[in-house]
Amino acid sequence: MRSTLLAIAASWVAASSAWALTSDEENSVAIYRRLNAGVVNITNRAIAYDFFFNPIPSDSSGSGFILDTRGHILTNHHVVQGAQRLEVSLADGSKWTAKLVGADPQTDLAVLQIKAPPEALTVLPLGDSSALQVGQKVLAIGNPFGLEHSLSAGIISSLRKVVKTGATEIEDVIQTDAAINPGNSGGPLLDSEGHVIGINTAIFTPSGGNIGIGFAIPINTAKRVVADILARGHVVYAYLGAETQTLTPGVARVLQLPVEHGALVVRVARGSPAARAGLLGGTRQVVIGNAIVIIGGDVVTAADGQAITNAEDLRRLVRKHQPGDRMKLEVLRTNRQGEFKRSTVEVKLGELPR
Repeated sequence: MRSTLLAIAASWVAASSAWALTSDEENSVAIYRRLNAGVVNITNRAIAYDFFFNPIPSDSSGSGFILDTRGHILTNHHVVQGAQRLEVSLADGSKWTAKLVGADPQTDLAVLQIKAPPEALTVLPLGDSSALQVGQKVLAIGNPFGLEHSLSAGIISSLRKVVKTGATEIEDVIQTDAAINPGNSGGPLLDSEGHVIGINTAIFTPSGGNIGIGFAIPINTAKRVVADILARGHVVYAYLGAETQTLTPGVARVLQLPVEHGALVVRVARGSPAARAGLLGGTRQVVIGNAIVIIGGDVVTAADGQAITNAEDLRRLVRKHQPGDRMKLEVLRTNRQGEFKRSTVEVKLGELPR
């Protein structure tokens, strides 16, 4: 009998050892316990009207996280867009009316503020997204489908140059297979040390649910946006003032250009930095294949020493600058005799009009 009891006890000890958490599980549990309270639920309250002008409450929700003890919260612009009233729920169950400090549709980011006491606020530490690697572990905390403070884990699946979500183009995007669903938007993407490396913002889905492809805005992008919003209430962008069109090899062959890639300058805004620098816009339009191409203007082939292969390259490079910065553009220009001449144009960038 005694030997039987000892054998049973030994089996229990073995089973309890088998149930012990792995080091990776311990890491996930520790991060969640430490930082979960810094993730908030945001309710966007709005009123719509039916055909008979009867008010119809229209509520939606998303996530966000606490930036500092002054009550600033970072989230997505699309989470708060169109709100008539914003309400933030903390992990302790308390609810606070939030003020929109500022938003930036270009990066899909927004900053809110609540007047909660500092001791009620768990601030999430911000990391560095400049050296992320495909394959590294990430954790997402948010409120998917209204299920508050849910944790999902995965890896960085890819680091993409750009992703378009609707009309918004987001640069240097983090792709992850950590489960992100509606309601996760605005929540933090964390590394294995518990630092915020991204803001969960969108999913690729044919069904409306998670299929393992989610996207997050890098925290380094968010740092600049937050700094501008807190200082000015809006984000400042550099402005060139030139509308461009992508030069393709097919168009280049038809026009007999000595280059196959670049950004065709279509129009130059009057009084813009591009105009002051002498950049030339197109003079006529032609139909090449199925495309309407405006020709006769400069072709930008490089900027700041970097090759420009399309119009998007130039726009992205301008956005990385600040107003007042100078850019050197290498352009191909046609003279009156129809000869091509390469030259360098220096532009002092302005501030994008609001």
